[in-house]
Amino acid sequence: MTIGDTLTRDPLTGLLNYESARDSLHGWLSGSGEGPQIHAMLVGLGRFDAVNLAYGEAAGDGALAEVAQRLLHFSRDEFELQDSLVSRLGGGKFLLVVRGTCSRERWQWLAEALADALSGSLSPNEAAPALKLWPRLALMRAVPGDDAELMLDRLADAMGDMQGSVGRRIGWIDREAAPAGTSGARLEADLLKALAGKQIHLCFQPQFDASGRIAGAEALARWDHPELGRIGAGTLFAIAERTDQTAALSRAIAEMALAAATEWPDGLDLSLNITSADLAVPDLARSLLELADRAGFSPERLILEITEQVLVTDLELAADTLAMLRAAGARIALDDFGAGFCNFRYLKVLPLDYLKLDQAMVEGIGEDPRDLAVLRGIVAMAGALDIAVIAEGVESELQRDLVMAEGCLKWQGFLGAKPLPPGQFIALAAGNG
Repeated sequence: MTIGDTLTRDPLTGLLNYESARDSLHGWLSGSGEGPQIHAMLVGLGRFDAVNLAYGEAAGDGALAEVAQRLLHFSRDEFELQDSLVSRLGGGKFLLVVRGTCSRERWQWLAEALADALSGSLSPNEAAPALKLWPRLALMRAVPGDDAELMLDRLADAMGDMQGSVGRRIGWIDREAAPAGTSGARLEADLLKALAGKQIHLCFQPQFDASGRIAGAEALARWDHPELGRIGAGTLFAIAERTDQTAALSRAIAEMALAAATEWPDGLDLSLNITSADLAVPDLARSLLELADRAGFSPERLILEITEQVLVTDLELAADTLAMLRAAGARIALDDFGAGFCNFRYLKVLPLDYLKLDQAMVEGIGEDPRDLAVLRGIVAMAGALDIAVIAEGVESELQRDLVMAEGCLKWQGFLGAKPLPPGQFIALAAGNG
């Protein structure tokens, strides 16, 4: 659940601006009492000024927009069942606030995972090469008596202190030393055990067609760590990358998802996310098709989702691998379309069946005629290329009605259902009359 939908937003990123973030945080703090803990994370981007100087303001704006989308996706992935707030405070500074149960150890580790996610290559526009920024994150947890401006000031002070420390990217405000907690090495070892012991589990995000019937679901990985609590897919894969276990994790997720999908009613599609590490494996197509055959699941019911971040490294290799999968009957979706910079070359080079619109392309269509015009233009362009459109992040009946009226093939979002455990998804699909 995200607050502040009716408040003022930053025109570049679509996030809440400073004033709205401060007012929303003030409302949380005023009503917290003995309620849920409030955790805050200030993100500052190092090297950002250099991007503007080297490649121009358009590249800098593109980088900020892409960072904003990574923050939003991180927040939705990790805090889908909690209140969260993501805002741009100005320049290269962003704020993430969460209300709910979260240990200091988990907040520290999530900051490290988010720093890794924001350090990955950015592609702000076609004129600039892939860029890397150096994020710094200041952390705190609210205590009784804190107000919004006090928290923001203390976070800014902690950020300033870090700028004089070479190599330091995460810091807590003075009253809270960084927790010893679960070390990165310990967490990586825990992941190895979790993979061996089949402790990773899946949820399924239902997708709906124009009639409101369930058309399939997207598989989403989760890890309920005994000390840190639930860890979402983004952080899970970041840990796996450090231990060179990305391929093993992807394979485990594919096996579990395919096994679960064999219990679904006939005709429902399974969507699997493909990572850059997956695409770097030369025999990815053969391996996936063998897994599907072993599970008894038709490749024609399989949709493979890729993001633009995945494609930054080797577009030609990705195109060849995806073409092999498509030739076997699987379909290909370009995920998170509209999140940050959109490279339209992908639409020419890749064998795409679907564009999945990012939530940022959907959330304003009921209030802003320009947002609706952009949606209409994307659907028309996709139609001219014989590519269907799926809308993500649909949270209101108005949004659903508009995306369907404009020609989107399917939609998914909290209006229809949140990600569900396998048994609950089967129960929902069974009543799909």
